[in-house]
Amino acid sequence: MKTFFLAAALMVCFGAVAQNSYISKVWVADSGDGTYKNPIIYADYSDPDVCRVGDDYWMTASSFNCSPGLPILHSKDMVNWTIVNHALPRQIPREVYDLPQHGKGVWAPSIRYHNKEFYIYWGDPDFGIYMVKTADPRGRWSNPVLVKPGKGLIDACPLWDTDGRAYVAHAYAGSRAGMGSFMAVFEMTPDGTKTITESRLVFDGHEGNPTVEGAKFHKYNGYYWILAPAGGVARGWQLAMRSKDIYGPYEYRKVLAQGKSPVNGPHQGAWVDTPNGENWFYHFQDVGIYGRIIHLQPMRWIDGWPVMGIDEDGDGCGEPVMSWKKPNVGKTYPVTTPQESDEFDSLSLGKQWQWHANYSPLWAYYAGDKGYMRLFSAVQPATKTYGNLMDCPNLLLQKFPAPEFSAVTKVTFKPNVVGERAGFIVMGYSYAMLALDYTRESIVLSQVECRNAEKNGEEKVNASQKLTSDTFFLKITVKEGDKCTFFYSEDGNSYTQIGKEFTAREGRWIGAKVGYFINRPSMSSGGGWLDVDWFRIE
Repeated sequence: MKTFFLAAALMVCFGAVAQNSYISKVWVADSGDGTYKNPIIYADYSDPDVCRVGDDYWMTASSFNCSPGLPILHSKDMVNWTIVNHALPRQIPREVYDLPQHGKGVWAPSIRYHNKEFYIYWGDPDFGIYMVKTADPRGRWSNPVLVKPGKGLIDACPLWDTDGRAYVAHAYAGSRAGMGSFMAVFEMTPDGTKTITESRLVFDGHEGNPTVEGAKFHKYNGYYWILAPAGGVARGWQLAMRSKDIYGPYEYRKVLAQGKSPVNGPHQGAWVDTPNGENWFYHFQDVGIYGRIIHLQPMRWIDGWPVMGIDEDGDGCGEPVMSWKKPNVGKTYPVTTPQESDEFDSLSLGKQWQWHANYSPLWAYYAGDKGYMRLFSAVQPATKTYGNLMDCPNLLLQKFPAPEFSAVTKVTFKPNVVGERAGFIVMGYSYAMLALDYTRESIVLSQVECRNAEKNGEEKVNASQKLTSDTFFLKITVKEGDKCTFFYSEDGNSYTQIGKEFTAREGRWIGAKVGYFINRPSMSSGGGWLDVDWFRIE
């Protein structure tokens, strides 16, 4: 394990400070000269929503089946962000989400501040609209409340009106509801926990604005506003709808589209202001294996309508900018980025990591005082249902952080059962990994791939190498074009490529991820483990 220096000790004692100062080696949006570049986060924080409270900005995003869910990010200047929490430690119903449920779970949450509390609403397309709340977004959030049960209810956003009444705008998932391309509104109790009325359709997008979804609900300048994308994730546009009555009718305009920019389908996001009255709009861009990455656009109000990005022809519909002057928040703050690398010097899991399903406490021991994370082998699911690692809940993964990067790790494999396998993996609809397999004679390193894993594809060994020790250095390099190459080293200095180049694929509504697992083929006491000394993005 790594040698501890004073800096490491300080990191343990003052972990929050250390996290706040993290700067990526592969993607930094803050240019350091008062400007920023898009995307501000080159990672899969799908369906972002942001709210401002004082001079603090808080973001959440879709997490689907990954656990913990509902990431909470914090910023002081709208450009530099840090992951500070997750609002949903485990998804419910537990009996459903204890196993991978690809593409299900948390869809398009909204975060709002009301009556000195933060609220997050989201739609689970199979169960309904949920809510959690807290007074401290860095602390514990409440247990989820099922506000409105039902199939196909998605993309929920609350609004507390000036008269004290409360409402939710939402969309429908056609795959569950049988129909989509609608916006709907229902009234709920002022405490935000129960419905009062049935949903009422307030906008029909079938003619000209199909797949309207991702509602963000506001009241401004005497109008009720629903900001929502239409046209599909990859090639759509952003709408603004307004009405004097909360139930409509809503007039609408297209206010953001790709135009001549390289940003396809600028999709749902968040309107946020600064204390001095500037207006800004966050949205995502779908970029395949990298997921849905986050952009920030300047926004102006012109003739009573929002215009996002830059509108050179003056038609009221802007297009995304690739760089711009940073928001004026009155101060200059240090450059920081969402955490990626991990020295595992904490007694808890780093905020950048998520499991493939609800986690079990038997999967990992966070030995930060010793400088490592220990992953214990889990029994593979029953043979009749287990196809490949798509069915495996104990995958510990994090998002791809940039168009090009290397992920490097130092691990020690301590198997105890013949057939135990640990892996350093790129995961998606297809996956590939550096697999460590235990035989009675030795540990064998293999480069393994599984194409079309979602269709029960079979794993294929491309190359193997017997190893002479139990401590190894593993590296995965990702290049534009979705190409991944795999390397290993037994001394940490000289790396050898192994196997074939692998073309990565995204997952169900998420980008590709990188991380670890360790499994054994059968139930037995005294399974082995994988000690992860460090993980570094370079």
